[in-house]
Amino acid sequence: MNKKVNTLLFLVAASLYNIIIMILIIVILLFFVSRFLPQHTSPAAASSIFIVVFILGIAGSFFIYHKTVRYLSRKIDMDKYFHPLFKKRK
Repeated sequence: MNKKVNTLLFLVAASLYNIIIMILIIVILLFFVSRFLPQHTSPAAASSIFIVVFILGIAGSFFIYHKTVRYLSRKIDMDKYFHPLFKKRK
């Protein structure tokens, strides 16, 4: 495989990893919210809580993804295996 195929496969795998982590975080947070939230919560409060859970899921997955890619870039010489996505300006 060449660098462009490696880059494409890395981007697809990284995107799937990020989406799976986000879904896991949202499901875990919704589980905890459903356990500790009273049963008679107003629909407005429940929708606000769901929005907060969704935003926390996105932020958490970004944080985990960022830490994972940073760890991989320290362990692997990315320039050796991947094609650069952006060219340097002159």
